Amino acid sequence: MTNQIRPQPGIMDIALYEGGAAHVAGVSDAIKLSSNENPFGPSDKAREAYARAVHKLHRYPSTDHAALRRAIGEIHGLDPAQIICGVGSDEIIGLLCNAYAGRGDEVLFTEHGFLMYRIYAQAAGATPVSVAERDRTTDVDALLAACSKRTKLVFIANPNNPTGTMIGLPEIRRLADGLPPQAILVLDGAYAEYVEGYDGGAKLATERGNVFMTRTFSKIYGLGGLRIGWGYGPKPIVDVLNRVRGPFNLSTSQLETAEAAVRDQEHVQRCREENARMRAWLAEALAEHGVPSDTSTANFILARFADEAEAQACDAYLQSQGLIVRRVAGYGLPQCLRITVGDEASCRRVAHAVGQFKGQTR
Repeated sequence: MTNQIRPQPGIMDIALYEGGAAHVAGVSDAIKLSSNENPFGPSDKAREAYARAVHKLHRYPSTDHAALRRAIGEIHGLDPAQIICGVGSDEIIGLLCNAYAGRGDEVLFTEHGFLMYRIYAQAAGATPVSVAERDRTTDVDALLAACSKRTKLVFIANPNNPTGTMIGLPEIRRLADGLPPQAILVLDGAYAEYVEGYDGGAKLATERGNVFMTRTFSKIYGLGGLRIGWGYGPKPIVDVLNRVRGPFNLSTSQLETAEAAVRDQEHVQRCREENARMRAWLAEALAEHGVPSDTSTANFILARFADEAEAQACDAYLQSQGLIVRRVAGYGLPQCLRITVGDEASCRRVAHAVGQFKGQTR
């Protein structure tokens, strides 16, 4: 009998997402610089909240996330009624695709954008459309030219991963103004906190009915292991997303730890300042070794090599030295390696190792 069990069309076309490697064979104390994690981890207040949550493990969590939404609203000056919380910002992105895109629709994103935009578009049955960047930076003119009556969602990460580049608010505003009337501009602000004075697009999402912002606790807040994110935008969009969101998508430990984390902005400021200091140092150190990079506004550097072969050889050498970085060929950048800005010792170690590698290949 022929097997008639089939997934929805397009599902088997999805390439599995691969996270940054965490281990090197034969190395027990490798330094992981492959996933853009905060080397300082969460704040002490967040750790304490997580420890206290153990006493509530037998209780169901809140379904409306009211306390966390209220805390986010207070810190960022936003209406809690326009905030939705999810399992990382990834879940919010998935909810947007499921709610607003389907067969016959298109989801746009930039050519070196976050891989999950394509995956969630395909999972929803929509057509993913990759749009060329200009010098590894979002090209607003190219995005507008790619829009059509089928366009339902336009994703841009600002700052972008894995390039680290970003565009200014006037360009984002121009993009929002030029979209077709049925399309939503989604501003992925996973790395927004690393940019001093940048609101991630919150003001635009407040003013306009076609702009939505996503954020995460996985990066500067140091809570990648807990998977907590949030979105903010027009109330009608939030109402739609809450209709497809699972009622218990976040646990009590997630909710209470995130609330404590967002209220500890002193920790965020310290992490932002230290990241900026070491990011500048690492970029200069790599450049001195003949490895250029674009100006990064995030917590990583996209190191550029002569070609894919040199990038792979450098990655192999770094692994032999117990250093794990990220190959980004899957993002259309085979000649590059993405290097997380770690603590000072890690940055100095990886810069020294890259220098040793380049010295061997001269």
